[in-house]
Amino acid sequence: MKKTYLLFLGSALLLLSSIQLSAQCANNRYHDYIFPSAPSVTSDVVYGSNLKYNNTTQSLKMDIYQPTGPGGGDTSTSRALVIVCHGGSFIGGSKTGTDVVPLCKDFARLGYVAASIEYRIGMTNFPVGAHTVDSSDAGAAVMRAVHDGRAAVRFFRKNAAVGGNTYKIDTNKIFFAGVSAGGFVALHIAYMDLLAEFPNYVDTTGVTVGSTTGQPGMHGGLEGNSGNPGYSSKVNAIINICGALGDTAWMSPGDTPVLSFHGTNDNTVPYGSALIYLGGVYPLLKVDGSSSVAAQANNLGIVNCMERWYGQDHVPEVASAVYYDSTITISRNFLEHFTCGIPLNCSYTATPSVGIDDISAEADFNIYPNPTYNNATIDLSAFNGKAVAITLYDALGRQVKNVENIKSYQYTLTRDNLVNGIYFMNITVEGRQYSKKIIFE
Repeated sequence: MKKTYLLFLGSALLLLSSIQLSAQCANNRYHDYIFPSAPSVTSDVVYGSNLKYNNTTQSLKMDIYQPTGPGGGDTSTSRALVIVCHGGSFIGGSKTGTDVVPLCKDFARLGYVAASIEYRIGMTNFPVGAHTVDSSDAGAAVMRAVHDGRAAVRFFRKNAAVGGNTYKIDTNKIFFAGVSAGGFVALHIAYMDLLAEFPNYVDTTGVTVGSTTGQPGMHGGLEGNSGNPGYSSKVNAIINICGALGDTAWMSPGDTPVLSFHGTNDNTVPYGSALIYLGGVYPLLKVDGSSSVAAQANNLGIVNCMERWYGQDHVPEVASAVYYDSTITISRNFLEHFTCGIPLNCSYTATPSVGIDDISAEADFNIYPNPTYNNATIDLSAFNGKAVAITLYDALGRQVKNVENIKSYQYTLTRDNLVNGIYFMNITVEGRQYSKKIIFE
């Protein structure tokens, strides 16, 4: 009887979990841009503080992006979260940089809450003076950033537990994404889970002994002292864009799932395993790039995807609409496995559509030629002369064209000064929306 009860209870829990997943992913949430409006942004939310490399205290802040739905709000009370970490070689970069803001906006348009975090940057011996930047200096910079990243994760769990869950986060669905140096942070949060794994030449005490000056802001072991102690800093999966890990030997079976993007000709962060240089001049330490991380993940059976950008240098997605499109689309597919329980898909598939939950199978429109070098013709005959509004968004989700009250059966969309890349056309007819992708070459 006890066994039967346990079986029943297990089945009931599985059913409840399935129902919850279905509810969270309703109307293609996390798959399409069901929130096409610009997200609301709460800037400079303080999530912690700690000592910088120069022994001064920094207040750590983040910008939080939330979906904006019809009427101005999102009615969901349990939302997945993506924390996004900027690049900058641990000496620069910003939470408002072009490497992270587009990602945050598009994650919010898909239905996630996104948080772009700042972290402590800077190295003791940079710019180079009497002493040169070395492995100890660089290792400390990585550790401080990892401490801050973990504090950001804990911030949301603490807020959910005792702060009223201001941002309506499902704390079982927290993801971490990073670009370049931010990719380092993501990988180390995922796989550096023993202090003994961290290089012993990096001082983690901050104590000055004799002529050796301790490195500030390094206390607190792996978790650090950047804030929100007592809460878990574990994440459900990570996205690594052109980052690297100190050593793939830190990875173990059953570890955190990872999606990596990396150019095969990256001259800033090694694609495989190699020595990394600061500014291409100062040798720092040997690291394992995304290709090595993917190989080790495959060896250990860790859930992973790897997108290789053949012939590309560092972070091509920042300047290229095409590479950005692949980044956001594959990231969407990867995360949807964990948010909605669908089979893992590491491939590039259809780009997220604007307002796809409103698309009707009974009507459609066509664009030709597509791709196009100049103007494009929009066939609107399916709408029988009804008033049509056409809105065009670029790959970063910014509105670049808007034309109202079109009542013809065809419309010529002029390219004007639009740059090469992928755009998303949203057509509204009597409150219904229809979407397609258009490419200008």
